[in-house]
Amino acid sequence: MQSSIIIKRVTEPAELAGIQTLQQANLKQHLSATEQATQGFVTAEYSLEFLQAMHDAEPSFIAIDNATIVGYALVATRSIASQHPLLQDLFAQIDRHEYKGEQLAGINYVVVGQLCVAKSHRGLGLAQQLYAYYQSCLQHKYRYLITDIDAANERSLKAHQKTGFNIIGELSYGGTTWHIVLWNWNE
Repeated sequence: MQSSIIIKRVTEPAELAGIQTLQQANLKQHLSATEQATQGFVTAEYSLEFLQAMHDAEPSFIAIDNATIVGYALVATRSIASQHPLLQDLFAQIDRHEYKGEQLAGINYVVVGQLCVAKSHRGLGLAQQLYAYYQSCLQHKYRYLITDIDAANERSLKAHQKTGFNIIGELSYGGTTWHIVLWNWNE
């Protein structure tokens, strides 16, 4: 199955629609508590217009199997953060933290706006493949890749740590605790 999967950057509007379809299928509010605990989930819901704005700033990464989007890693830059309240707050929260004695507000980093792999394709290492391609394309522009993970989403935290992310702090949003994780591309 894995040999037919292509990892690439978004180039077509239809690919953004495919991202949105996969996102909808994995939103926390659409899953049972058991599915959330065992399979993970995504929290933020992005409109097609916002996905396009993200794409215009910096194209995201997708995994395609037989013309179907089976995974994605969204790129969120500072330039689009103000267009979405959750991302705006996330950048503000990250900027308050330090990493290795440096305030992150003064560092050129990029944020994973969201990562998702289709249930049918989990366990194949797609998260790591998406992130490896993410790194190869963007490490010359950004020093760190940062995101936050719902503390209840243990599957996601493990996948991120396997890739190379480390917990650097926590934040609270909407009564939920989130881990802030950072992948230092210079190590």
